[in-house]
Amino acid sequence: MVGVKMGRKYEKKTRNLVLVPLQGRDRTVGVLCAINKKDGDFDQSDVELLSSISGTVALSIKNARVTEELKIAYQEVKSLNKAKDRAINHLSHELKTPIAIVTGSLELLITKLRALPGFSWESTVSRIKRNLERILEIQYEVDDIMASGDSKAYGLLSLLLDQCADELESLIAEHAGQERLIESVRNRIEDLFGPKEAKPQEIDLGQTLRQRIDFLKPRFAHRRVELITRIDPAPPVFIPPEVLHKVIDGLVKNALENTPDEGQIELTVARQRDEAVLRVHDFGVGITPESQTRIFEGFFSTRDTMAYSTKRPFDFNAGGKGADLLRMKIFAERYNFKIEMQSARCRFIPLETDICPGRISQCRFCKAPADCLASGETTFSVCFPPAPG
Repeated sequence: MVGVKMGRKYEKKTRNLVLVPLQGRDRTVGVLCAINKKDGDFDQSDVELLSSISGTVALSIKNARVTEELKIAYQEVKSLNKAKDRAINHLSHELKTPIAIVTGSLELLITKLRALPGFSWESTVSRIKRNLERILEIQYEVDDIMASGDSKAYGLLSLLLDQCADELESLIAEHAGQERLIESVRNRIEDLFGPKEAKPQEIDLGQTLRQRIDFLKPRFAHRRVELITRIDPAPPVFIPPEVLHKVIDGLVKNALENTPDEGQIELTVARQRDEAVLRVHDFGVGITPESQTRIFEGFFSTRDTMAYSTKRPFDFNAGGKGADLLRMKIFAERYNFKIEMQSARCRFIPLETDICPGRISQCRFCKAPADCLASGETTFSVCFPPAPG
């Protein structure tokens, strides 16, 4: 046998050797070799000893390979995740300008259409506005999820406006006769692209819940769902008001969209040790066990897209983007509160493909509302830490 040692060839005479396979779970990954026993020849006990060692060696080789593959896979996932974040960020910023232009153009169009007699356009414009609001809501949710900082478009437009304000104001005033229009333009740019700093403050959770329900009521006035509110004394929470509003609005909207008409939703604020707890408990269709594991993943819906594409927000079965709960989960990590969910799927419609008619009196399984209230439910619990002393 010829080998290499320290860069020089050397010869080694083989008197005896034993080979045992390095056996993995499903294939042989190599061999383990012992050469030139000091005393005598190799025997069966040597084979057995080497075989016992080979199992450990084979496992170590496999683990090393798996570890290396995991490192490579992790780097690929990390790279893809960065690319995904950049893409979503870019798309979010790119949405802002065309949405603002379309919104403004639509308002101008409505003004002109009102001057046309005998032309029925309200339903068409209403449909356009409703879907434009959906796009806006998606864009706002993406902004909250990504939290990427100041918009580049804001800085650019603000700089241009500062440099050209006098010229623009003179030009607009000359042609439109509205000298304060430049201020309106600046305010619009600030609203659309300006940095938005969310500052935490002490808030009464129960009072805020009442205010948000009053604010949302006109939007779900067409629904026949009973909201039962129970508010007990609870410690103040420390969170930006706009974040708390989005959490409450999102949970109430989610509950309404999963509860059939003639159903019931319970909204509770209570004290749990030194924490304030908000619970939104709906007696709706519930969520299947398979979907429960993915409910906070984001842009995941328990229903097919076509099932809600023609519906309005707060309609039964109208949910679908799946970003609301992801946004709440990110808010929870960012502002140090906990959000949990418990759900039981309606026993009459156990599969996601099973359809609820959307009204208890139209359900062939329920003779009374109590039958529905006892069939399925979902509870979201949000625990807020005490405000700093």
